[in-house]
Amino acid sequence: MPRPISATLSLSALTQNLNIIRGFAPESKVWTVVKANGYGHGISRIWRSLSSTDGFALLDFKEAILLRESGWQGPVLLLEGFFTAEDLVTVDQYRLTTAVHSDWQIKALAQAQLSQPVDVYLKVNSGMNRLGFSPEHAGTAWQQLRELKQVGELTLMSHFATADSVEGVDAQMAAVNLAGQDISGPRCLANSAATLWHPQTHHDWIRPGIIIYGASPSGEWKDIAHTGLQPVMTLKSELIAVQELKAGDRVGYGGRYQASGPQRVGVVACGYADGYPRHAPTGTPVWVDGIVTTTVGTVSMDMLTVDLTPCPHAAIGSPVELWGNHLPVDDVATACGTLGYELLSALSPRVPVSVTDH
Repeated sequence: MPRPISATLSLSALTQNLNIIRGFAPESKVWTVVKANGYGHGISRIWRSLSSTDGFALLDFKEAILLRESGWQGPVLLLEGFFTAEDLVTVDQYRLTTAVHSDWQIKALAQAQLSQPVDVYLKVNSGMNRLGFSPEHAGTAWQQLRELKQVGELTLMSHFATADSVEGVDAQMAAVNLAGQDISGPRCLANSAATLWHPQTHHDWIRPGIIIYGASPSGEWKDIAHTGLQPVMTLKSELIAVQELKAGDRVGYGGRYQASGPQRVGVVACGYADGYPRHAPTGTPVWVDGIVTTTVGTVSMDMLTVDLTPCPHAAIGSPVELWGNHLPVDDVATACGTLGYELLSALSPRVPVSVTDH
């Protein structure tokens, strides 16, 4: 028999999530973000269940080509744009939409020999200070692009750093409005958090990412629990051994956990080589045999251990859910000091993945 760990993807949850998201911004078109191989879910497995989207947004040229060669004919947006002037050959060949965030990209477009104009998203740095033109320079960049025969439709784009926090989006929206005061054209601003909580950002296009996959942009499941969004990925395994500890016995590498008295612990076929975080501390929630318990000790490459005290009937072969329908990935991530984004996208290629319509 194969090792008992596996991941299951609910295609119906994907479709439902996209429909729910449209309800939050009914007047906007949707870029469904599938970067990082669909946040670890696998673009080839999921894109058809999301084919009612208006476009797919991603970073990697290989993923863009995969979508095209799989049959997707709609828009594909390169969120970081092209990386060298030579990349414009691929942009042209596969009819990709590209972000432009630097002066050198404008110059490269001006010199490119293209078979048709390329749609461009002009990236404005509204305060995140990663990519984009300053608000003061955005108007000039827009005009330069507008004058190029190589450029088709132009859209103003930015990204929010604090849409999931109490700080909100007001300061960045002010910067976007400054950048766009002399610009007449469509806008694409809202990420997942802004889509849910800041309707003033919706404009022409929204760019939902993590909420497509049923996890929270804030990292707190409670913040989306009322929306109807459902987890798409369930990572599951089984107990492959049970150990009976006595007071003083230690568990795992470094012996970082020590039993204070008699205790049963279960060994789960899942470790950091499967994508489970090695830094998960003792106390990270795990669903075992229908009950939420916790990890104990250090996560190993191939195994982790769990406290079976709350699960008196658990035994070898008992089902384990690392995250999914019974245990939100956000809850696991919070215990680990990270976000669901990281856990989902870190799923290892060695974990078998299946899909279901349920």
